[in-house]
Amino acid sequence: MAGLILILGGARSGKSSYAEKLAAEMGRRVLYIATAEARDEEMAARIEIHRQTRPEHWRTLEASSDVGRALLALDEHPQVLLLDCLTLLVSNILLAQEAEPEAVIEMTVHKEIEALIAAQSDLDIPLIIVSNEVGLGLVPPYPLGRVYRDILGRANQHLAAEASKVIFMVAGLPMTVKEEG
Repeated sequence: MAGLILILGGARSGKSSYAEKLAAEMGRRVLYIATAEARDEEMAARIEIHRQTRPEHWRTLEASSDVGRALLALDEHPQVLLLDCLTLLVSNILLAQEAEPEAVIEMTVHKEIEALIAAQSDLDIPLIIVSNEVGLGLVPPYPLGRVYRDILGRANQHLAAEASKVIFMVAGLPMTVKEEG
C-alpha cells in the first residue's frame, strides 16, 4: 500500500505549504481535496488564497464530507492525494451533527477516516493529510469547543497510528515524529 503521511501543526505553522511541496515532489498529477466551506467572507478569502497558490495543473475536489466515497467515484486517478484539511472536515461533521451526542459525532468522524483510508488503499497512491494540533492551547471555555478539540485530537491519534510518516510543523520547520521503513 502506498504511504499515508500526516502533517500536524498549529495555525499558520506552515502545514499546507509543506504538504503542497511534498505532494509536488511525489508526482505531477496531484488531487487536492479541499474540505473548507465558505461560511463567511473571511473563510471565502482564505479559500481563494489557497486556490491561487496551488499549481494550475493540479485537480481540486471540493468535499466537505464523504471524502472516501468521492475518491472512489473519480473517473481519472491521480498520482498523489492531498487532503487539506482534516481540521475542517471534522468541524463540518460536528456542525452538521451539533445536536447529537458526542459519541455519535465521534463515530461519524471515525467512519469518515476509515472510508478515507480504505479509498486510499484501494487507489494505492500516497495520501497526505493536513490537520491542526489544537490540543496544545487553552481549554476551550464552551462545551462545543471542548468536544471539537477532543474529537479532533482522537482523530489525529487514529491517523498517526495508521500513517507511515508523521510530521509536526513549528514556525515553518518540519519535525519528523514518526517514520516507518
